[in-house]
Amino acid sequence: MAERPYTLLSWAMSLDGYLDDASGTRLVLSSPSDLDRVDAVRAAVDAVLVGAATVRADDPGLVVRADERRAHRVARGRTPSPLKVTVTTGADLEPTAALFSTGADDTTVYCGDDAAPTARARLAGLATVVDAGPCPSMRWVSEHLARRGVRSLLVEGGRHVHTQFLAAGLADELHVAVAPFFVADSRATRVVGDGPLPWDRERRADLAEVRRLEDVVLLRYALSARFDPDGPGGAAA
Repeated sequence: MAERPYTLLSWAMSLDGYLDDASGTRLVLSSPSDLDRVDAVRAAVDAVLVGAATVRADDPGLVVRADERRAHRVARGRTPSPLKVTVTTGADLEPTAALFSTGADDTTVYCGDDAAPTARARLAGLATVVDAGPCPSMRWVSEHLARRGVRSLLVEGGRHVHTQFLAAGLADELHVAVAPFFVADSRATRVVGDGPLPWDRERRADLAEVRRLEDVVLLRYALSARFDPDGPGGAAA
């Protein structure tokens, strides 16, 4: 089997399992302490990945925010923030998105082959565009990242990307931050799409840790034999 990075999936959700509401404005589910925890996890990994839909909806920068964490990475011979990665079948990404604001050295776009020339033209000087075939798969992307030296990968969304990683058995660890309120709107976005997924009524995920972060609860799950309790998602994060 080809090598792939140690992969940690991370999301925040409402009590009824929604990633967002239907208001059109970003819904903040995490507490300040949980946001700081996510920043610590980012600082510990080699790359952070989100889907193109998340780039369009949330405009994430995916950088390490705490100065001391950025300085610690630099002192260890690393870039201040991890490699930023997105995956898209098309080229519907705005050059002004926060993902590209720090330049080409730390941003990669895995793109469907039909759209790759357009993406390269739109993002020239802002990102490295990689032709990932007709329909980019998370396994192909993971193995390509491993060949580039990425040993640890944080996946921050969205629903389609998380579903693909889970369905393909590519996740080693899962972090779920549960916010203390309901969305209760079927128009909103659920955590994952339709299965089948490897964890169901016949196979329950292994709960490794429970942590209170102000009014948010973090649930940490071990999803593979490669799970490392002291890895990038460990208690120091």
